[in-house]
Formats: sequence, structure tokens, C-alpha cells
Amino acid sequence: MLKNRSSIIVLTAMLVGLYGCSKSPNETKALINPKEKSLNRSVLEDKVRGGWVGQMIGVAYGAPTEFSSNGKIIEAEIPWNPKNITETLNQDDLYVEMTFAHVMDTVGLDATTEQYGDMFRDTEYKLWHANAGARRLLNRGIKAPMSGHPKYNMHANDIDFQIEADFIGLMTPGLPQEANKYANRVGRVMNYGDGLYGGMFVDGMYAAAYFENNPRKVVETGLKSIPAASRYAQVIEDVLKWHADSPADWRSTWSLIESKWNAHDFCPDGAHLDFNIDASLNGAYIVLGLLYGNGDFGKTIEISTRAGQDSDCNPSSAAGILGVILGYQEIPDYWKSGVPAIADEKFAYTDYSLNEIVESTIKRAEQIIKMVGGKITDTEVIIPYQSPLEPPLEQWEADPPKLRLEPDDSSWVWQGQWIDIPDSNLWRLGPVKETSEPGAEAILTFNGTGVAITGGTTQEGGRVDVFLDGMKSDYMIDAWIPERTYDNDYWHVTGLKPGEHTLRLVVREDSHEQSTGRLIQVSTTVIYGKAIP
Repeated sequence: MLKNRSSIIVLTAMLVGLYGCSKSPNETKALINPKEKSLNRSVLEDKVRGGWVGQMIGVAYGAPTEFSSNGKIIEAEIPWNPKNITETLNQDDLYVEMTFAHVMDTVGLDATTEQYGDMFRDTEYKLWHANAGARRLLNRGIKAPMSGHPKYNMHANDIDFQIEADFIGLMTPGLPQEANKYANRVGRVMNYGDGLYGGMFVDGMYAAAYFENNPRKVVETGLKSIPAASRYAQVIEDVLKWHADSPADWRSTWSLIESKWNAHDFCPDGAHLDFNIDASLNGAYIVLGLLYGNGDFGKTIEISTRAGQDSDCNPSSAAGILGVILGYQEIPDYWKSGVPAIADEKFAYTDYSLNEIVESTIKRAEQIIKMVGGKITDTEVIIPYQSPLEPPLEQWEADPPKLRLEPDDSSWVWQGQWIDIPDSNLWRLGPVKETSEPGAEAILTFNGTGVAITGGTTQEGGRVDVFLDGMKSDYMIDAWIPERTYDNDYWHVTGLKPGEHTLRLVVREDSHEQSTGRLIQVSTTVIYGKAIP
């Protein structure tokens, strides 16, 4: 295990050096297409506003359906009222990315991954999955980029950066290499590999949307911003192929996505269940809306929403990209009529209103354009248009989940004062084994190449030493978690040699300095490995 984990760290260090979390040689050797492109400054503003408003409309439309339909198409009516746009002021899909934008506006465009992580550590809004894992790890002293690395963050392939990357694409018109540079810094706070590529892909589509009106070409161009050999790229390639084969039937393409790609979610919450928060699957639903919506705003967000799973985030990104293609003025009034009334109201946890985030996005875009050799006049921006350049390939290599075990499974042996709690009221937990007794032990015997232990994390959480095959892990369980942070990842490892392994948990006497207790609640265990015939 230690060898596997060390290898992952070495790989990350190499990638950070090549494609860095701060400035790197690759950032100064970008391949610039000598062909310049220009935008009238009023058009630039209209497209930036269209991108932000598109996100707002998409998330407001899909919000009532979020994760209500997993593994099936939403068939019910999805109503729309222009007043729904008011709800977006409290949507994490928007205010989280604005806090990263705030770092750029205060620290500067040279802000490093560690600086983004320091900001994220101290935020106070509610967070889940990769975001929650990152905040939790940052508060344990694990700095970014390791806060997004699969050694520590079980949600590294989840959707989180994908839904927070839009602001980067909006500030890099026609500049996909610049988009990747900033995405590489921000996205590593909470994601890695395909989780990082989700944000890069979205940003590549935004960058292309400033100069391309055909949604399919926007998708194809965005895809060039991520490694063709990545699992994420393979998913999107399939969607493009299936769309070409059946350009009028999005449901048949949805079924093909479902049958081929909805079975490899590393996140324990989705393992062997219908729930799937993987970035690539949900990215496929963004693309589904863009391709089959074919430039129609309402149809685009409806299809991305009806695809299910994270059905407010996906139409938000799809509508944001289409909002750039169309520009704010061309978004139908039916969808945007509620916007002017709230355009000067602040988004929760931010210093930005819609008008202010549009203004700051334009300022950052103009600054970046100048930095890469472009020009700004009183009436237009002249952009040294870039061809996409894919980053080095990194993948979280792990076998798919093959078993879910509850605490009463015979694979577990419990020693000491463990109490059976049949239905925990904590987030995404069912039955748990609970203790606060130092020295209490639990032993799991499993056959596979990886394991993930989930459990209750609270402000009174304790600590547990972990021994794998007799060797003490350098990474213990810490069940303390900051307030408004929802995560159940206790401990995990992948990449083990196939065969039987033993995991031993020993409750410690100490706890995190901010914890008020030593509470441990062990819940579902997921075993990873080759599928059982």
C-alpha cells in the first residue's frame, strides 16, 4: 500500500512540475496561432453576460430535479417561472466559482493552487463531495493540490470542479491554453484526473463559444483541451459518435451513455447504486443538451435536465456555454425576463452581483488578452487566437466497485464497545457501528484491489489508526469535520495487489484539536476489484 501511495505522489509531483500549480515552463511555451480574431467590446460584454445569465437560468430550471432521477430520464413536467431566477442568488453552482474569481480579483491572476486552497479552507457555505473532502483535508493541514488528490480525496473524479470552472472559460475568449492554465491551478484544490479534465473541457467549450456558433463544433473544440486518452475524453467521443449516428433521438443516445458509462463511479455514495456524481457521466449530459438542443435555448436546458443525475449543474453549464454562443440579447425573454430585477443583488457569500461579476470577468478577460499579446482599443478587443493544447495525461487507475458491505456483514469482526445504530441521521448514512472507546477495534477481511470505508463525520469526531495487512498506514481516520461540510469518506486505498487483504481499525485516545469528542461511526464499506463472474 505504501508503495502504491508513494507512486501516486511521485506522479503528481511530476505533473505539477510539468503542468504546474503555479507558473511552469509549459505556461510560457503556449502554442499561439498567429491568426488574430477580434470582438467588438459591446459583443464581448454581451457574451460574458450571456454566459453568466445562462448558468443562472439553467440551474434555476433544473434545481427542483437535482438527483431526483438517477439512472432514468425525467419524464414529468418541468415548469418555469421567470421569478425562479431569484433562487440562483443562493446556489452553490454560482457562488463557489465566484469565490475563486475573488481570489483572482484580490490576489491576482498569479495566485497559486495553495492560495486558492487557503481561501477555500476558510469558506462558510455548505459543501459536498470533492469540495467537502477538500475543505475537510485543508482543515487537517493537507495543502492543495493534495487536497484534491485521490490519495486523500475519495471524490477526486466527482463533478465539483466541472460545475465551478465556468468563470475561467468566460474570461478566456478564444484562449483555451490560458483557460487550461488557470483551470489547472484552481481545479487541483478539489479534483484530479478526470475530475480536473471536466473543468478543462467545459472551459475549452466556453473559449470556443466566443467565435463558433455551431454547438457540435464547440464540443469538438473543447474536447481538444483534455487528453484524448483519458476516460473523460472517451465518454465525450462516444456521445459525439452516437449523436452523428442518431442526430434526432437524444433518448437513444442517453440509453447508450447509461449502458456503457454508468457503472464505474469510484465515489462510495454511487457504488452499485443508481446515484452517480462522476464528472464524465454528468459531462456527457451537458454535451447531450448542447448537441440535441442544436442552438435552441429551451431545448438545450430541457434535455440536459431530463438526462437526470446532477440535473441542475448540467443544464447550468450547457446554458452558460450556449449563452456565450447566443449572447445575452439573443436569450429569449421567456427565460431571462426575471434577470433585471435582481441584477444588482449580491450572490450569497460573495461581494458580487450579476452586474459586478460581469464587470470583473470582462476586466480579467482584457488583462489576459493583453498578457498574451492581444490589444484592447476603445471599441474592440484583438485576440491572438489559440489552438487547444491538451495537458499531460493523469488518471486515477483503480478497479471498479464490486461489493457493498454493511457493518453487520460477516467480513467484519468488532471488538470492544461498539453500538449498533440501525439508521443514522447523518448525511448519506444508513446503519452504523458506533463507539467512543479508545482501543476499540474492527477487523475487515476482503478480497479485491481496493477498499473505501465510509462513516459519520461530525464536530465531535474522533480518530482511528489504520493497519493494512499488518502495516500501519501513514494516513489515519479523522472523523472531525468543519461545520456545513458533508462528507462520509473515512479511509480508502486502491491499486492493491489482487487477493485477500486485512484491514484493522483501532480507535485512538486523541481527536482533532477542534473536536468536542471521540465519536466514531463506521458505515458502508465498498470493495473495489474485478467484477465477480
